[in-house]
Amino acid sequence: MKSYGAALALMLAVPAHAADCGGFPQLEVATPPGFCAAVVADGFKFPRGIQPLPNGDIVIVDMRNWEPGRGSIWLLKPSGGKYDRLRLLGGLDRPNGITLGPDGLLYVGLVHRIIRFDPRKPEVVEDVIGGQSGVAPLPGLGRHLLTTMRFNAQGDLYVNVGSASDHCEDEKGNAPLPSQRCAEAEGPQALGVIRKYKMRWPQGMVASWENYASGLRNSMALALHPVSGALWQADNGRDAIQAAMPKLANDNELPHDELNLVRRGANYGWPYCYDDNRASPEYPSAVCLKYEAPLRLLPAHAAPLGMTFYTAARYPALYKNSLIIGFHGYRDHGHRLVALLPDNKGQPLGKMVELIGDWSHKDKQGMGAPVDIKQGPDGNVYLVEDRTGRVVRLQYTAQAPR
Repeated sequence: MKSYGAALALMLAVPAHAADCGGFPQLEVATPPGFCAAVVADGFKFPRGIQPLPNGDIVIVDMRNWEPGRGSIWLLKPSGGKYDRLRLLGGLDRPNGITLGPDGLLYVGLVHRIIRFDPRKPEVVEDVIGGQSGVAPLPGLGRHLLTTMRFNAQGDLYVNVGSASDHCEDEKGNAPLPSQRCAEAEGPQALGVIRKYKMRWPQGMVASWENYASGLRNSMALALHPVSGALWQADNGRDAIQAAMPKLANDNELPHDELNLVRRGANYGWPYCYDDNRASPEYPSAVCLKYEAPLRLLPAHAAPLGMTFYTAARYPALYKNSLIIGFHGYRDHGHRLVALLPDNKGQPLGKMVELIGDWSHKDKQGMGAPVDIKQGPDGNVYLVEDRTGRVVRLQYTAQAPR
């Protein structure tokens, strides 16, 4: 088991004070030498998803707020050293995740639905799951109703179905009795799972679906390993554990968020267990050894909401096939971007390097809260952060990677 530790300074992180980063305003954040973080667009209300396109355009999902039917999708098109902005769709119900499908279309996760469209013809929108698709809608319940998804190499779709509760508590905050099972985590309509939708191509239609893995509180951060094709997930741990642990002053350092290698049919223990298969205080008799343990513990309440494997050659070779994760959380461990370097087996279990740090200061720049992260066709990493509504590009500016 590898604990999170502190982000190791393989490269000395230094504040970036220059006003320019590749022709765009530079964030005053700490980055490793040779890197800078550019603000390529701002002014969005609550951006949650980003998808760079092969032609250099960028598509942004702006949820706007938590009210139904207020979301929109925007196209950023490079033009003369800046990005022109075009609204593609509006009136969407809390859109969140976005990904490029095997058919070259954009797939967007809404509450209860997944839709797709061609950014060149945004007036033609098709339902893939829910809506008029003929496939049952996603649950979209409770605390974790937002949708994110990823395609695997075979063209099948993994979809997060978050839990409706924090630790299976009722409306009064009471967990089930130790002898009871958590109803929302059981059965074919279970929450806190990753569903796998078997797709039929070239139609792009759902042939069937299954609960691929369970016991995962909220799988907002998903990524497919570029070599093995394995599905990795960063789980958002529960809140307020101190309410059931009287000797614990607060939950600032407990429980940890998790990094999981997702296997078909495996159960990862939510809500009965936390951290390295420890019984949750509400379920002291839970037999946690029967659940899949995380391969890595992440900082407590870091809130990983997006991640991607880095496969390009623009960054130094150190980062090849590393897992780049955004820590969204507003507590001490949040508001930063890190890279989990591959170990000698190629898994993201090596040292953790902070790529963007010192992003929590609340001056005129504002605190950063990264959400979705994608690699662009230029080999840079692009991300959206929903606290100040910015689109950020992390670029390597040295002449030649080593």
